Amino acid sequence: MWKASDMRALHPARLAFAFGGVLLLAGCGGGPAPATFDLSAARDFGRLGGGGQLAVTEPVALQPINSERIIVRQGASVSFVGGGQWSDKLPALVQARLIQTFENGSRIATVGRPSTLANAGAMLASELRAFEIDATRQVAVVEITARIVQASGPVTAARIFRAEVPVNGAIDAASATRALDEAQQQVLVQIVRWASGGRR
Repeated sequence: MWKASDMRALHPARLAFAFGGVLLLAGCGGGPAPATFDLSAARDFGRLGGGGQLAVTEPVALQPINSERIIVRQGASVSFVGGGQWSDKLPALVQARLIQTFENGSRIATVGRPSTLANAGAMLASELRAFEIDATRQVAVVEITARIVQASGPVTAARIFRAEVPVNGAIDAASATRALDEAQQQVLVQIVRWASGGRR
């Protein structure tokens, strides 16, 4: 049975720096700072169609997703993995990796944040519905809703994207972030393929 107090991050992609403070369930003072983990942009999934400009907004998310904490859910109970945290709030991280995934795989002429694409013909808006470890089933769950909004105002397409990846071994910061990263990459590829011409 996993215990948050026993969790230690050993992920090789761990960043060299760590944020101050301690996560819930990781202890309340005097202990080491939590290790910091990043997300990866998907790549090597082929070149896709598409064109024009697309502005990618920061996903909407409620607490506790809108934070740096690594979420563990068991039934209706929500807790957090001790000993580790994301390198930024999840919406900002997902936005950055989604833009990079578009750049890695699509032929959309220009993709970026709304602040850099004021005249984009379309906008990709999204919401993080799940980004957590399901402790009962030992899987990482990532679910994102996405909408294509035209510059003139109407939503022209919308869809829910979801992926689940098994957590190998005990649920600690290393295994949790590894599985969540893999699941979010699968979801980002789905979104990019859909937004780049495969919408239906």
